[in-house]
Amino acid sequence: MAVQTDSGRRRHLLSALVQNRPGVLAHVSGMFASRGFNIDSLAVGETEDPNLSRITVVVMGDDRHLEQVRKQLEKIVTVVKVHDISSEDYVERDLMLIKVQAPAAVRAEIQALVDIFRGRVVDVSPEILMIEISGKEQKIEAFIEQVRPYGIHELARTGRIALVRGDRPMEADREVTMPDTGAAEETAEVRGHSEL
Repeated sequence: MAVQTDSGRRRHLLSALVQNRPGVLAHVSGMFASRGFNIDSLAVGETEDPNLSRITVVVMGDDRHLEQVRKQLEKIVTVVKVHDISSEDYVERDLMLIKVQAPAAVRAEIQALVDIFRGRVVDVSPEILMIEISGKEQKIEAFIEQVRPYGIHELARTGRIALVRGDRPMEADREVTMPDTGAAEETAEVRGHSEL
């Protein structure tokens, strides 16, 4: 799953469970910037518990330095747990919306590509098709290259999201206690997808 380079650096996919509060994303991304890591992909979304969000970060780096960053991230008060899932068996997805030049003469060709890549057309105008594609990064990149000759008008991507396969949540995430921030203590149980 993780791509190793000759320099010992490899692609790491970090999954961080954080409190759903303002400023958390700035703290997390700031930690990477202060350590000199460039973030390749970043996605944030609420979890099954509205008090918690999951941040998925893709970065290149060696194992030792990434482990130091992971430990530093866990010291941030609003970060509940960080796990490098790069060596786990996980499912990863990326979502893209892309507007492609599609005059009537080539619309059927583009629609055939959309079907092959299991995408869908989500908007149509006289000269443009807006297409939704989701899947692994390689699939998204391959689709972009296939439609590039037609003319890409605009493109937006979510960044990668990922979860470890199986019926268990991320390691050590079953019971999460929120730190006291002056209000009454809140407790949230984090469940795996099979328990929802």
